[in-house]
Amino acid sequence: RVKVATVAISEVENVLLPLLCPAKPSFQTDRYPAYDWTALQPGDTFSGPALLLNITSSVFVATGWDVVIQGNKTARIEWMPTAATQDKAVDNEVVQLELFTQRFRAIAEEMGAQLQRTAFSVNVKERLDFSCALLDADARLVANAPHIPVHLGSLGVCARLVLAKLAQDGTPLGPGDVVITNHPAYGGSHLPDVTLLQGVFSDEAGSDEPILIGYVINRAHHAEIGGKTPGSMPPDATSLVEEGVVLEPQFIVRQGVFLWESDLAHRFTNAPYPTRALAENRADLEAALASLRAGEMALQQLARAQGIATVHHYMTRLQQAATEAIQTVLAQHEGQEFSATESLDDDHHICTKLTVKDKRLVIDFRGTSGMHPNNLNANISILHSAVLYVLRLWVESAIPLNEGLMAPVELVLPGSSFLNPVFSENPAECPAVVGGNTEVSQRLVDTLLKALGLAACSQGTMNNFLFGNDTLGYYETIGGGAGAVRGMAGRSGVHQHMTNTKLTDPETLERRYPVRLWRFSLRANSGGTGQWRGGDGLIREIEFLAPMQATLLSQHRVQAPYGLAGGEPGAVGKQTLIFPGGGEETLPGIFTRLMLPGERIRLETPGGGGVGER
Repeated sequence: RVKVATVAISEVENVLLPLLCPAKPSFQTDRYPAYDWTALQPGDTFSGPALLLNITSSVFVATGWDVVIQGNKTARIEWMPTAATQDKAVDNEVVQLELFTQRFRAIAEEMGAQLQRTAFSVNVKERLDFSCALLDADARLVANAPHIPVHLGSLGVCARLVLAKLAQDGTPLGPGDVVITNHPAYGGSHLPDVTLLQGVFSDEAGSDEPILIGYVINRAHHAEIGGKTPGSMPPDATSLVEEGVVLEPQFIVRQGVFLWESDLAHRFTNAPYPTRALAENRADLEAALASLRAGEMALQQLARAQGIATVHHYMTRLQQAATEAIQTVLAQHEGQEFSATESLDDDHHICTKLTVKDKRLVIDFRGTSGMHPNNLNANISILHSAVLYVLRLWVESAIPLNEGLMAPVELVLPGSSFLNPVFSENPAECPAVVGGNTEVSQRLVDTLLKALGLAACSQGTMNNFLFGNDTLGYYETIGGGAGAVRGMAGRSGVHQHMTNTKLTDPETLERRYPVRLWRFSLRANSGGTGQWRGGDGLIREIEFLAPMQATLLSQHRVQAPYGLAGGEPGAVGKQTLIFPGGGEETLPGIFTRLMLPGERIRLETPGGGGVGER
């Protein structure tokens, strides 16, 4: 292909300014050949790099460009690529892609830092239970900060469902608008996870219509958002409305106006099971809005500096790179099938079969149990998150988590199951979902990893522990043992897979809440044995200093975390009620009960499975 050259001013200045200032010591006269334009004849040719000099003008001819003198003494400069210049162009594209990857990621990280700095709740400020991401103009995940995988993989799905709902209602998302939701039918993970979405539009002066650059989105867990029990995770809930305040997609900011007083606060306080911490909810929502604003300004600045077309190009290229990475893996497994089944503690089972054909992957979940009677129902966004996460592990290269990984993937789901529940327009008729986000997402990952033989089972639960009363709610997830992999033992006492939060520091925990932390340690020998041993779980013991409703939502209290290739399973978790006089009572893995002053709960989390025979 022939191109007519457009000379870059910066290149001309770098070469010609030394000619105009010969005293400059850095100039070397033999760096490039120089041709006198007036002495050249029609038909003369030469190739760059070179200088074409005239009395009144000068041109720098770069590598890969050929100069042909025409009959009227004009010079035609044509692009004649060589293997070297083509390699250089490829190298430059790779460099630019990496630069934009880091630029996009930096925007998400700045959003997260802003959210943490300005939040009020312990759950966001201390435990970092939030996620921020950047989406392209089609609302597909482009880049994210290293936050929480169960949030991140679902944000693109959520955004697209929300935008479709707004379009259906005739109220599209425009400049100055922010929409809020936590509804699982629209990609929300569960009610405590509140999602905010904002479009980012070009702010360049003179444009007739604002140009959509992309979207910024965040999701933060509100430790109290109503429901039958403090902490908004009632284990006996059978409908969505029993889990707290339900927010269908609606505007929280409309054309720059914050709608809290006029609309949203009413929804938080007039639900069937209203929030117990309205001020905290508002403070964290305002922090989330500040986070979106930081992301908006950063993306607008990037578009001004690099151009909207360039930003869109590298958003697309980033996803294409992920697609190419997973297709490379699929090519190595052409024609193969993988399958596995895993069960929850109540025997609801997850069935999956993965089939690779023509560099495409079909993941079939038919055979999975029907909808759960309580709150262990996931939704399509949770399933999407788990699959995306496992694909990222399968690639085994440092690519950003984005939806390009899903391009060659087809999901096959049964018509109704606890991985694909049916949601009614009436929240009172929707299934409960709060444990589907935390517990089923972990079990999904372990089932897929088992099918692919990538790792032994990790603790497979988030050990959701909550307590509260009529005025407060506290929530934490507790780490455990990681499953071993071939060649490496599992880590002990860490979060794995779909969760990535911190535990509240003991000083903050005891200062903010009427509890005392008695013990926090590793649970020795709870990891499964094998050639590579599974990681050990944790022991966490808390005393209550005031009457408090305590709740635990967990798994792997009956079903042990599996070992791989002859490795032994990890130990199941257990929880014990300790009375002031010293007596003890074993509690189930899912419970809620009133705790009296002086009573303690000791939680022992599962260990990870081992790999290989000893």
